[in-house]
Amino acid sequence: MEAKSFDLHDVVEMKKQHPCGTNAWKIIRMGADIRIKCEGCGHSVLIPRREFEKKMKKIKVKANSEQ
Repeated sequence: MEAKSFDLHDVVEMKKQHPCGTNAWKIIRMGADIRIKCEGCGHSVLIPRREFEKKMKKIKVKANSEQ
């Protein structure tokens, strides 16, 4: 299986939709745990890296392409 490479401030799409109706999340902290922030309502969630890698579908916007 291909390793997904993601960086700080990337916008990613998760497999399950957030209750506010969007599934776009921005990575705002990386380490053993990853904090992601919902692009729709601004709610943030801290999840373990392993769980994040399983639940992430794809990268929508790379951080360095916004600059």
